[in-house]
Amino acid sequence: MGVNRAGFAITDEGIMEEAAKQETIRRYFRYRCEYAMGLTDLGTVQRVELLIKDFGLELEYRGVVEPARKASLDAQKRDKGSEGIYCGAAIALKDGTIVTGSNSPRLHAASSLILHAAKHLTGIPEEIKLLPPSIIESVRNLKTEVLNEKTLSLDLLETLIALSISAATNPAAQIAVEKLNELRGCEVHMTHMPTPGDEAGLRRLGVNLTSDPNFSTKDLFIC
Repeated sequence: MGVNRAGFAITDEGIMEEAAKQETIRRYFRYRCEYAMGLTDLGTVQRVELLIKDFGLELEYRGVVEPARKASLDAQKRDKGSEGIYCGAAIALKDGTIVTGSNSPRLHAASSLILHAAKHLTGIPEEIKLLPPSIIESVRNLKTEVLNEKTLSLDLLETLIALSISAATNPAAQIAVEKLNELRGCEVHMTHMPTPGDEAGLRRLGVNLTSDPNFSTKDLFIC
């Protein structure tokens, strides 16, 4: 279809406008993060800021932004973060439920978020552990003793691998793994930019991710 005929394909202008607003906010967060990492210039950020202003939008119009920030504040109040950094994350499931997670000495915020979302989808009670402490410690030991990594907490890719290992002996973990496909297309926001392992895991799960332009570690040379 040619560009001059695109308007004839629009059957619901309201849906179109809503999609445009959400995409504008997503682009704002994307360019802010790219600017923080030195990947784009200030002019790019300012242009999308003008679009936000013209639409009369607040960033919280994206429904997962405020819950993620609240999760970060709650983690700080409980001193539940890791190395003085408190990350929050939120996902909007397809039934409209908002699930949140935060970082800890054991898990990244993205890892906590996906585990909580999987529990919600399967109806597994919060007190049931999908990852036994023995598996978490085994992965942590591998990272520090063999791979000489500084970070102890598990990023999302590491958590997903650990979850698949746990599924071999834990029926609850197996059910959780089977539900992960239901996260595809869901909206996610994080208060800190994801590490490479978190970003790769979220991308492979197929979620739509945005984040505030804050670094999730004091070590900017993390790989």
